[in-house]
Amino acid sequence: MNILVVNGSPKGENSITLQTVLYLQNHFPKHTFSFLHVGQRIRVLEKDFAPVEEALKKADLILFAYPVYTFIAPSQLHRFIELVKQSGVNLSGKYATQITTSKHFYDVTAHCYIQENCQDMGMKFIKGLSADMEDLLKPRGRKEAFSFFRYVLWSIKEDSYEPLPAPQAAPAHMPVQIPEASQEEKSAARKVVIVTDALPEDEGLHNMIARFQAVLPFESRIVNIREYPFGGGCLGCFHCAVSGKCIYKDEFDDFLRNEIQTADATVYAFAIQDHSMGPVFKKYDDRQFCNGHRTVTMGSPVGYLISGNYSQEENLRMIIEGRSEVGGNFLAGVATDETNPDAAIDRLARTLSYAMKHRHTQPQNFYGVGGMKIFRDLIFTMQGMMKADHRFFKAHGQYDFPQKQPGTILKMYLVGALLSSPAVQKKIGNKMTEGMLAPYRKVLKKDS
Repeated sequence: MNILVVNGSPKGENSITLQTVLYLQNHFPKHTFSFLHVGQRIRVLEKDFAPVEEALKKADLILFAYPVYTFIAPSQLHRFIELVKQSGVNLSGKYATQITTSKHFYDVTAHCYIQENCQDMGMKFIKGLSADMEDLLKPRGRKEAFSFFRYVLWSIKEDSYEPLPAPQAAPAHMPVQIPEASQEEKSAARKVVIVTDALPEDEGLHNMIARFQAVLPFESRIVNIREYPFGGGCLGCFHCAVSGKCIYKDEFDDFLRNEIQTADATVYAFAIQDHSMGPVFKKYDDRQFCNGHRTVTMGSPVGYLISGNYSQEENLRMIIEGRSEVGGNFLAGVATDETNPDAAIDRLARTLSYAMKHRHTQPQNFYGVGGMKIFRDLIFTMQGMMKADHRFFKAHGQYDFPQKQPGTILKMYLVGALLSSPAVQKKIGNKMTEGMLAPYRKVLKKDS
């Protein structure tokens, strides 16, 4: 069988993810593996895509291999998928799967993104392997990789793959009305930055931004990242983790900190492309790694203006909520052009204004708590290299390890010992619940 490995890592042959593929190549010698280092060679492929089309046509199985960057795949792989779809090459009926390495931070959203795009092109998708970066170094990890690929081969033999999603009718999209300019002067007490990648022909998105600016009572400015002279997408080189400066000389880290992160609130405006925000926005997201894992804008509200079928993009909705939750940002809302966009945009403006005026925040849900616990453990372990992250996590009390609470642990041992006795359980009865409620009732009584 001809297996085409689409290596989405910008590190090319030095990719950690690729090592798992090479391990499989050694253990399944009956199959032919060929490699496209698309993450490293994306600029070359933009100029000449013909060799890729030929490789895709010859493949029986297309294996995407990439590290997870900022909730999804690297921006270079986003661009590759865009080029594949633009080329019109017919991949219908071909098998596809994926291998990722990460610390399991939103690997589920990355996997869903690749699966959705493969299924768009009529490919038969087989569930992929999500591995920890160090799994291949351990016997269990190697066993899981072998087992995964054996399952892939069985699935192809049995013609068993993830069912294609049922087609959905596109929701009606409504034009946005731009109100007449108000004579009232905008307040300069709070400043909002609108980050967009809108093209000149994206009239609908421009109208959404114009209405938002018109109804927002505060001053706002637009930053179009499509116009920024990016040196390239994130290389995953960790240069910034040590020096605090990006290896590129395009000054993006200074631009980000001085032009974007100084605002009181941020609104992102984009049109949905290939089930995500598109390769330009993804490049912008990935390059924010110059901040490391530091949630430097926590407490600042965010909002979104999105053109497209957002209601049908479950994975994208998870990514947007997860970004806000992990970053410690209050999500003021997502306004789309699907149904009654004027009301949605006005509501976003009101909610964002309230959040800025009152410095409104809210406790993190599972998306935020779970994500930050992964980073907490990672940064603590790698504090010798990720020095800036370590200082930030330490200063903001993000090292909330359970073992740092010896009193609570001892108390739970005592409670557990008591509850293990049937006689004590019978004697306690409902008093256990009453005891748990006692401190809460004390707070209510004190505040009444």
